[in-house]
Amino acid sequence: MPPRVLIVAGEASGDLHGSSVVRALKVLSPAVEVAGVGGQGMRREGMELLHDIADLAFMGFAEVLRNLGTIRDLKRMLIGELERRRPDVVVLIDYPGFNLRFAREAKSRGIPVLYYISPQVWAWHRGRVKKMKNLVDRMKVVFPFEVDIYRNEGIDVEFVGHPLAEHIGTSCTRAEFFRRNGLDPSKKLLGLFPGSRRQEIERILPVISRAAELLRTGRELQVAIGVAPNLGEEFVGRFTDVGAGAVMVENGTYDLMAYADAAIVTSGTATLETGWFGTPMAVVYRTSPLTYFIGRLLVDVRSIGLVNIVAGKTIVPEFIQGAMTAVNLREAVGKLLDDEALVSSTRRELSVIRQKLGGPGASERVARGILSLAEVA
Repeated sequence: MPPRVLIVAGEASGDLHGSSVVRALKVLSPAVEVAGVGGQGMRREGMELLHDIADLAFMGFAEVLRNLGTIRDLKRMLIGELERRRPDVVVLIDYPGFNLRFAREAKSRGIPVLYYISPQVWAWHRGRVKKMKNLVDRMKVVFPFEVDIYRNEGIDVEFVGHPLAEHIGTSCTRAEFFRRNGLDPSKKLLGLFPGSRRQEIERILPVISRAAELLRTGRELQVAIGVAPNLGEEFVGRFTDVGAGAVMVENGTYDLMAYADAAIVTSGTATLETGWFGTPMAVVYRTSPLTYFIGRLLVDVRSIGLVNIVAGKTIVPEFIQGAMTAVNLREAVGKLLDDEALVSSTRRELSVIRQKLGGPGASERVARGILSLAEVA
């Protein structure tokens, strides 16, 4: 009988990384049966989509409370699938608030659990690691510093490398990118990356677009906005005040990250992606007051930007909550545009990101781990 795998990925990034894992599974074991929660990327690679992540893109404590009904319905549906399908392995990708609870349901039914892309226990609620020992059979982590955290608790852990290394890169030359988007290659370019969630766009884009407008004063500066495909230009355009010269880039995010002279980036994986290209940036974030208040009580890291956390020091400035103002960003990003010595040192320090994330092959390593666990089950 072919191995049966149930995967749960609750966000757009989880669908991206999960789709690569599904593809690797199909190569290694063409008869494998894969079903679960994800997006269109995982579906295209051959996963039976039980629930689309489109209505799961909420974040923060207040937002979760407002969507408890959706969460309960999803959990109930997946428990039913555990009983009906009896998968050989349950694979959980990031999304810890839901996935750690669902892991308990799988383990109580004797189904082994593989967790890919660790909950950020190094940032908050480190005590969860002790509980995870009884919930997770194998942990596949994407940052090398995470290994000791789990190994010290006796959890079977492997650093597989970061999946970014498998698909990140440019699709065209700088000259082609500028030509395709109607940009002037002789002028500097500022990239804005407001995030992939509606709440992020609503809270962050109006502020960073005002900062961009301030930065254009006295400079021949072009502005381009990286648009997440799940949101689209029409929605993103409602929240920007940047003038008529701004360009929306929907299918060229990596090109924009690579060819921008500086960037303003919403905290998350996008900071690592921008850092991969060595592009100087300011990291921003703003959430609801309740979520921020609770987060301050729980979070135990100096930096919020993954690019700074992975580097092990503050390379790029961060502007969080009330500090995220157009004036503050104008001052910080202005230096990244005008101070050539600062630009050179920032690019040099960001070069460590590629080294720390490892080379390609993460998805295949995860897929092999899934199949070996299925054989044990």
